[in-house]
Amino acid sequence: MSEEQKTKEPKTSYPKSKIKVLLMESISKKAVEVFTDEGYQVEEVHKLSPEALKEKIADVHIIGVRSKTKLTPDVLECAKKLLAIGCFCIGTDQTALDVAAQRGVPVFNAPFANTRSVAELVLAEMIMLARQAGDRSMECHNGVWNKQSKGCYEVRGKTLGIIGYGHVGSQLSVLAEALGMRVIFYDILSKLPLGNASAAKSQREVLEKSDFVSLHVPRTPETKGMIGEAEIALMRPGSYLINASRGTVVDVEAAAAALKSGHLAGSAFDVYPVEPASKADPFITPLAKMKNTILTPHIGGSTEEAQAGIGVEVSTKLINFVNRGDTLTAVNFPNCALPTSQFTSNQQVHRILNVHRNQPGVLRDINNVLSQYNISSQVLLTQHNIGYLIVELDREVSREVKQEIAKLPSPIKTRILF
Repeated sequence: MSEEQKTKEPKTSYPKSKIKVLLMESISKKAVEVFTDEGYQVEEVHKLSPEALKEKIADVHIIGVRSKTKLTPDVLECAKKLLAIGCFCIGTDQTALDVAAQRGVPVFNAPFANTRSVAELVLAEMIMLARQAGDRSMECHNGVWNKQSKGCYEVRGKTLGIIGYGHVGSQLSVLAEALGMRVIFYDILSKLPLGNASAAKSQREVLEKSDFVSLHVPRTPETKGMIGEAEIALMRPGSYLINASRGTVVDVEAAAAALKSGHLAGSAFDVYPVEPASKADPFITPLAKMKNTILTPHIGGSTEEAQAGIGVEVSTKLINFVNRGDTLTAVNFPNCALPTSQFTSNQQVHRILNVHRNQPGVLRDINNVLSQYNISSQVLLTQHNIGYLIVELDREVSREVKQEIAKLPSPIKTRILF
């Protein structure tokens, strides 16, 4: 064998067949297919104890979770090889985002993949509440024939008030109008109304003018307890409250009191301040056994279509980061990418990825290193105390440059791609 053959560079910077993916909580098979088609190793585990998770995560490069698996600081401390985290859901509450960022690990989710599923559930609940169909169904199951029309209505001509006119709220707006409903909405940001929907001047206006109030806001300090006793009192007598957003948004004790008094004619909840960790744990809420109240176990996005879409979306984002360094849509990381055409077609170009602490002098230090070489392209962005650099340069000097950047005082993680 010639010396040239002995020192021949491998085709990729790290064999794809050695990249280990751990998928928790029965993530869609679509995600498994995407990873395996890329050549990655995939292990599926439904549930692990915190201690078992610490042991398992030590040897994986990518972990995918849903809402039940908690990636706490203690767990992430054990993830020595971890490159990226995929939250195969909308929320990222289960992950210590800042800790992950400090370890150079971006977190990706699928904020819009279950939009239609949630909107359809809310639409169905409005009709069910207006007809008291949930109570009638339970009575039939118990052998009671209670046919009545009192207090039952069509939703046509009624006013739907949406608080939070994002992807789910606006989708619901369109569907509700198709049923002949009038739609008003309030959002803290200026939003383009779809169809004939109209923007309200305040949350109070939505509460006072709506027959149905549906909440579609994120979990933030500002939205915690945003619908309490005072806000419910502003709602029309005989109106309906629906929450399929976040459990911390509504004071459920106040909602239960309003249902018991008859001020609210009905309600539907899919999220709660405290939710069971597993099917084996009891579900306790003051909303239980209230009349004309639909309670569902956080299933807004739990459809085959939504889970398949989430599986493809998040797995693709993770692969794009591992293979190319793209962090577009990462929730805890600077969002940046370089065009892939030259990188994928030009074998003479290597790509260096560098995560570093965002502190004074970093840019100067990095430029002092890069100024000595021929750079094809580069991008550097910061977010809070994290900086992220992607640079393309000639393959002959890539390892030397990587070593020089890694020796700087600020780097968190540096790797090379080709």
